[in-house]
Amino acid sequence: MLNKTALLSFASAVAISSAALAGSTEVKVEVLDKTFDPAGGFLAYTEFELSGEPLAEGLGLDLDVLDPNLVNQPTAFDYAAGIESYEYSEEAMYAVNYQSKMGPHIVNGPLNKARGGSLESLGKRVIELAGSVAFPVEEIPLNMYPITFPYISAFPEFGQAIDSSVVSSDEADILTAHGKSKTIKIDIPAYFRDYASLSWKEEGMDKSFNPGAAAGIMLKDVMWAQDFLGGMHTIAEDLEVEAESSVMDQDGVHALGVSTADGFNGVILTEMLNDRLITLRDQFGYDGKMLGAKLTASYDPAQGPIWFPRKVAVNEKTENTVKAIRSLKVIDGASTLRDTWLMLWPLSEIYAYSDQRTANTNQNPAFIAVFDGAPFAAAADLNKDNDLVNDIASDDVFSAASVLTNATFKNLDALHFNKEAGTLVDRYNGKQGSKVTTYDAAYALQALNIFQRSQDALAVGYASADAGESLETARGKRALELIKAQADFILKNLISENGLAVDGFETGKGASPEQSLGTQFAVVHGLTSAFLATKDESYKEAARKLFLSIEAKMYDKTIGTYAAVPGQPTEHTPYTAAAISAGLRSAMLILRNNEGENEPLLDLASLTQRYESWFRTVINGRNVNEGMQLAEWLGDSGENVVAGSEDLDTDADGVPQIVQAGTAMVMAGKVKVFAVK
Repeated sequence: MLNKTALLSFASAVAISSAALAGSTEVKVEVLDKTFDPAGGFLAYTEFELSGEPLAEGLGLDLDVLDPNLVNQPTAFDYAAGIESYEYSEEAMYAVNYQSKMGPHIVNGPLNKARGGSLESLGKRVIELAGSVAFPVEEIPLNMYPITFPYISAFPEFGQAIDSSVVSSDEADILTAHGKSKTIKIDIPAYFRDYASLSWKEEGMDKSFNPGAAAGIMLKDVMWAQDFLGGMHTIAEDLEVEAESSVMDQDGVHALGVSTADGFNGVILTEMLNDRLITLRDQFGYDGKMLGAKLTASYDPAQGPIWFPRKVAVNEKTENTVKAIRSLKVIDGASTLRDTWLMLWPLSEIYAYSDQRTANTNQNPAFIAVFDGAPFAAAADLNKDNDLVNDIASDDVFSAASVLTNATFKNLDALHFNKEAGTLVDRYNGKQGSKVTTYDAAYALQALNIFQRSQDALAVGYASADAGESLETARGKRALELIKAQADFILKNLISENGLAVDGFETGKGASPEQSLGTQFAVVHGLTSAFLATKDESYKEAARKLFLSIEAKMYDKTIGTYAAVPGQPTEHTPYTAAAISAGLRSAMLILRNNEGENEPLLDLASLTQRYESWFRTVINGRNVNEGMQLAEWLGDSGENVVAGSEDLDTDADGVPQIVQAGTAMVMAGKVKVFAVK
């Protein structure tokens, strides 16, 4: 969406910034694989979201001063975090959810089938959702293609020519690099309002279901849904207001959502989440023999475990002129720790977002309004107490999330936790494996932290570090026990003599010697999560110590950011990006120097510089078409189509518009960062 207040000509300012970063050495970021991985990609984009506006605001920034068209203002860090990191996260969600066609369409999903199963029935539902947030139906983008779940991977190049013809123009007041103002014309291309030409190539799609991929998109969706629907707005002026009660949207003056546009995306994302929850619950439960094993509120793995298998081939068919599931076949039936913690995090967020338990007095009235029957079904009264045993089957968001959250947590505990060793292990396939991947053991601490908070009615989403009055549930207490056991195992077994974390461990054999970059930052973040959950200062001190070891052994002055081995090329994946974003955020918010502490590398100014340099180098790239972020959308991240100009990187950040890139606005699957002397 266009910002009409000011458009800055950025080239000279960005050139100065880039020169300062690079020094006398050219730094290259080579894209090795463009394939988009929704599991790792949306984990990274969730961390980008949290390291965006919430981080900047948490460090004291007034968000009202941020403008996508004023590069590096008020500081280079504020812009990299509050604009670029934050908006890339949102844009990628739309690229996959609405445009890519890399999965079955929700018109053929369980929710719409219950309404009649036609395009018309889905259209009526979308109009109903738009009405709940006072969004004009005529402004809904054409040819949206909302998917039930994304496939395990896809190549994000477009399957046809992009329709970039100009459909309208607008005028904007600009501020030139010399501080002079003038008015210029901004063009609006057809693809901005009609997504028909933005679908991805069918070639290269691995048309398989994977729990991590489904979890990744659900995590992204629920984080933004909570942001979009966390308040209300006035219908006449479209002004955000705090929700003073859960019935405020019924007064004819206010509507759901912090704005009409954000509200619309919020309710569409929530509809997609509801569709995914029911699909997961009813079609993808696996008991080691068959799919579709029934998951209920009384699920007990001791009576026979049911989990989501690692890989399920999807045989497509066409229904309602779009993609639908014809049949499913298990390819890899194992439960993995990565898929399980990736699933536990979003399920816990959805549980908290839709929580209607009568014991929860902390719930946001705006969220209660979303799930009070209109536009989304309320839970049955029996499902609103803390007793799962008496719950009845229901397709509403909270009831479905409750069943799945309970089952996923119990599986994490029963299938993946080795009681004798005191650690979570990677695989279960009828029996428990013996290998531990440090990255996943560390990130499981974050998922368990969010799970505990959701069960005990503490804030999640952007406020997941806030204090509050806990319900002290049995499930929450067990989560805290697992957090303590896993964090203690990491400190005892996974930190080597050189102060860095090892990549893995095998029970009965010991630790592996490898020490990758992503692992280090995952452990920094995981131990910080353990500290926030337990208040055990030893975890915080261990995280600080590990961060200083990373600085001593993995900071490469030549390239101005981190490397697995300074002086040598380093490969980065979305999982690496997720961990670095999260680890640096943990350092800035929690691990930085407090009163009486004077470690220079944990000074906030040093940490913000590290974040900006990493983001501008690895994610944006120092040159066009080099960074991990392959492309960007128009408007909110600083890109615009300027009439009469052929410049397709108008904010000069190295990330081109989708027309120039030829790809969707998502991140690459793998890049290599190195110095050219």
